[in-house]
Amino acid sequence: MNDKNTKSDLEGLGLKTLGIIPARYASTRFPAKPLVDIAGKTMIQRVYEQAKKCDLDEVVVATDDVRISTVIEAFGGKVIMTSTEHQSGTDRCAEVAKKLTGYDVIINIQGDEPFIDPTQIALVRSCFTDKNIQLATLIKEIHTDEELFNPNIPKVVINSNQQAIYFSRQPIPYIRNAEKKEDWATSHQFYKHIGIYGYTTATLLAITQLKPSSLELAESLEQLRWLENGYQIQTKVTGIETIAIDTPEDLQKIVF
Repeated sequence: MNDKNTKSDLEGLGLKTLGIIPARYASTRFPAKPLVDIAGKTMIQRVYEQAKKCDLDEVVVATDDVRISTVIEAFGGKVIMTSTEHQSGTDRCAEVAKKLTGYDVIINIQGDEPFIDPTQIALVRSCFTDKNIQLATLIKEIHTDEELFNPNIPKVVINSNQQAIYFSRQPIPYIRNAEKKEDWATSHQFYKHIGIYGYTTATLLAITQLKPSSLELAESLEQLRWLENGYQIQTKVTGIETIAIDTPEDLQKIVF
């Protein structure tokens, strides 16, 4: 994909794009995670620098902690202080969208993926060249049982237009005629969800006013709230594997 062309296409539609990186200090599994040192740079700096390579109209970090804010300002990044009461990165992005007006598309970039590929950010952004798109995200093919049956990896079913039908922590669909579960991954093309979102600003502000839904509470997946309330989520397939740092042990996955 030619990222410059994608940006030009959006500019041709009169659309400005803001990249927001939510970063909170008090992570249950990994406190102070955004500030962990990775080969001489904090994780949040690495995410910020990768996002800046995508040539978005603006990139900001949204945080609730002055320690994170201080680090970002020290390396020359842009930061917006947000409430400590937010339950999700989506809610934090909505607060920033209210403070930084004039942007039509918001890209929610995960703050715990220090090596996110800028082309993935551009791929999400490219969805909004279609003015009918409300929400967008990425998916990736699953080829191993380890991923397929891992409840920490959300799976997604899509329709013929690559719109998400449902997300689940369980493998979906159920492969009824397979003799054993080891055959599932080769019997059907499963997809996992890659946690980067794009929203029109209007949609972002609307979905954060919705109450948690029954499906969301059942699976602990906020995107089910949007589907349950009739929003469409456009997906695009990426072949790039991301490395998310959820626990201190995950740092061992990093190879330079």
